[in-house]
Amino acid sequence: MSHGIELEPPRAAAPPDNAAVALATALLNKLNHGLMMVSMVALVLTALVLTYSVVSRYFFQAPTDWQDEASVFMLVGVTFFCTAYVQSHRGHIGIEALASLLPARVNAARLFMVDVVSALFCAFFSWKSWTLFHEAWVDGQTTSSTFAPPLWIPYAMMAAGMSILTLQIVLQTLARLTDKPRNKPSSERAA
Repeated sequence: MSHGIELEPPRAAAPPDNAAVALATALLNKLNHGLMMVSMVALVLTALVLTYSVVSRYFFQAPTDWQDEASVFMLVGVTFFCTAYVQSHRGHIGIEALASLLPARVNAARLFMVDVVSALFCAFFSWKSWTLFHEAWVDGQTTSSTFAPPLWIPYAMMAAGMSILTLQIVLQTLARLTDKPRNKPSSERAA
């Protein structure tokens, strides 16, 4: 749980006990890391595109008509491609007001239910995103601007990102179900 600015990178979770889940998690971690690197580059490119647009328009009186959509498309990719990485560190916003009040077993059940509901929601969102992608691809949908880039591009990034997030949540849930109980620290055993 975060209460301010964290200067150190988050520690990775222990690998799952189940070999298949551990392998899938390791592969997904590599994909998440790669997508995070691509997203960082896209974010810098977005800043450069918008800076170019402002300089071109105000200093050279040469407006551009492509920068807004290019920037929005890149930001859609950045947003959706980073969600699974953030989830892998349990970095999404969560309300933990009850966690300290509940007994350990009840809290574990609560966390499990949150993961299941989250996975179901993300699976539904993924499915709807893939249908949007398919419609945009088949119908040749484009934006309404003069630049008119195809809409399948942001829909594909949205669908892929949500699918990866769904997989991340499912793997974390499977790891929770298949992991052996960890030993309590000696201070807790004595109590």
